[in-house]
Amino acid sequence: MGIPRSTYYYKKKGKKIPDIEIAEKIEEIALNYPSYGYRRITAQLKRQGLKINHKKVLRLMRDKNLLCRAQKAYKATTDSSHILKKYPNLIDGIIPSRLDQIWHADITYIRIATSFVYLAALIDGFSRKVIGYGLGKTLSADIAIEALAGAISNRNTDNLIHHSDQGVQYCSYDYVKILKDNEILISMSGKANPYDNAKVESFFRTLKVEEIYMFEYETYSEVINRIPYFISQVYNKKRLHSSIGYMPPEEFENINNKNKKENKPHQLILITRRSGQSSTYFSTWVNG
Repeated sequence: MGIPRSTYYYKKKGKKIPDIEIAEKIEEIALNYPSYGYRRITAQLKRQGLKINHKKVLRLMRDKNLLCRAQKAYKATTDSSHILKKYPNLIDGIIPSRLDQIWHADITYIRIATSFVYLAALIDGFSRKVIGYGLGKTLSADIAIEALAGAISNRNTDNLIHHSDQGVQYCSYDYVKILKDNEILISMSGKANPYDNAKVESFFRTLKVEEIYMFEYETYSEVINRIPYFISQVYNKKRLHSSIGYMPPEEFENINNKNKKENKPHQLILITRRSGQSSTYFSTWVNG
């Protein structure tokens, strides 16, 4: 009949979305998540049903000057010059493979108009979910204990390692007693090693870039109203994490728990990127 063979296999392409519309979607995501790079934004666009590759997203972000620039900063909030007992590092070289295997604890500061507010947080080392937190006006052990109590009440503490720095809050009698009473192993970073607890530091950086610096809190009441919302509704439920296959922590945990309950095979693929002598591990979720 003279009809080319390719005609039988031709599939009509979907309507192409103009670059200006894609750029608007990118700007909206970048506004909500200022520290998102082009890979996370690509992942978010795909979750919204858009078929696009990271190279195009990178080009559009360059055109719109939306590329974020990471800033590494560290301000000490740890007082390890005390006589309380300090514990050895039990997690060196361990890559967590399940929920509630390692909890990471740390404290940061939030600047307000006339003083500071302090935030203690606990993060699950496998899912990156914030599982407990405490807010207060001083660096007392009370905020760390509040975070720990919240985590223990909602999580499984069997065969668990609690990792922190050597700060006086985590070495205090009351804090250590709670850990021991719940048969939680105690692990601590070496002295003057601020980046050893990198998972919590990463959360603190995200919190400051995407929440604190944007709203510029002036009062204590603003902090205690906004921070819990960001943690529970944004960081845990919506924000994509590259280390867990570009998913929010709660979604990642739900998949993990569902597969475990149904005895479905699952695997966490770890990709190693080396820079000099250091190694960073990235993970991707794969269903069997």
